[in-house]
Amino acid sequence: MQKPNYVPLVLLLAVAILGIIPGFNAVPTQIVTEGINSGDTAWMLVATALVLLMTPGLAYFYGGMVNNKNVISTMLQSFIAMGVISILWVVVGFSLAFGDTIGGFVGNPGTFFMFKGVLDGKPWSLAATIPLVVFAFFQLKFAVITPALVTGSMAERINFRSYVLFMILFSLFVYAPLAHWTWHPEGFLFKLGVLDFAGGTVVHMSAGWAALAGALYLKRRKSHLEANYFPPANIPFVLLGTGLLWFGWFGFNAGSAVGASPLAASAFATTNTAAAAAGLAWVLFDAAKGKKVSALGFCIGAVVGLVAITPAAGFVTVPTSIFIGTIAAITSNYIAHLRTKSTLDDTLDVFPCHGVGGMVGMVMTGIFASKGVNSAVVDEGLAFGVTKLFTTHMLALVIVSAFAFGMSLLLLKVTDLILPLRVSEEDEKVGLDVSQHDEFLIEG
Repeated sequence: MQKPNYVPLVLLLAVAILGIIPGFNAVPTQIVTEGINSGDTAWMLVATALVLLMTPGLAYFYGGMVNNKNVISTMLQSFIAMGVISILWVVVGFSLAFGDTIGGFVGNPGTFFMFKGVLDGKPWSLAATIPLVVFAFFQLKFAVITPALVTGSMAERINFRSYVLFMILFSLFVYAPLAHWTWHPEGFLFKLGVLDFAGGTVVHMSAGWAALAGALYLKRRKSHLEANYFPPANIPFVLLGTGLLWFGWFGFNAGSAVGASPLAASAFATTNTAAAAAGLAWVLFDAAKGKKVSALGFCIGAVVGLVAITPAAGFVTVPTSIFIGTIAAITSNYIAHLRTKSTLDDTLDVFPCHGVGGMVGMVMTGIFASKGVNSAVVDEGLAFGVTKLFTTHMLALVIVSAFAFGMSLLLLKVTDLILPLRVSEEDEKVGLDVSQHDEFLIEG
């Protein structure tokens, strides 16, 4: 039995009450309809739902890979993000990411505080044919899955309450600024010319570097120290999770065209092709090393391909996506192999898959981005004889990596000072399903 903790409930009640106070409960006076396209709006509503589906998919993907004492806790870490980040986004998250710029680094928290002006606001400048509220909720789903991705590196040893606090801090101080830098027209990376179609930098690199920081900060599990290998709890869960992620990723990438357009169709095609190539490359690379083809290997490879194509999806051709998926899978596979030979306890290889996959995608975008695919490309990639975009991406890669890793490490320390991040040795031994939630998986 834990000690009662009233603070989170009081905070939620305060936000709920704030939502019915006239000054904060802004009732629309007139809904903007001019310029709104019903087809684009319909597609973006579907894409928004598809991206949300990715988070339960991630829950199954991660939940199937941990040992059977930590399945429920690992899956809940993804599901709880849908609750916590959804409320945080309405209160202040959307403002920090897409509000009026403060120096190109972060949005003004008052611009859309408590979704002020979102229902009756003008469409976002780069999504002029859909209501602002649809754009806001599409972006919310990206904000939901990003901290959930981090959990795989700290699985089987993180205190649940501490994780929730870290997730909130990460969303406010890492995710929202990166989204502003990269996707706001006044963001400093956007103005430098950095291209990130659907979140390779904002989502996957940030999650990957935060995962590395978390693995280093929480140190090794006792089972890892003792070299005790526990098999994945449920490979069919991993297969199911991969299917849901692959399906949802069409909303993630094709939806980032913010309309039902040829560009959305192109991003849809590159997404599927990169995932297919990467899944095959992973198992074939394993086979070349004398390993058997495994379900787990194909699933991990496919997800790496989805990660790597994310920043490039709307900027490269379909044949190029085969190359991107293949190179990303081989690179991540090799880095994951090196990780197993080290003392780093990144439980589910989040950094080798999402961090490295995101960086490969960012580099590939700098090489292969084409005006022929997307007229928004000002400077074409290195493959077309132009160096500016590539060098800009290399600079951004260093900046984003340093910021995401350094800030995440700081936030982990702050969280640990407020609530201990790591569970006790006894709780770890019993398993987080029981020690954190008084629940357990019934087998058989």
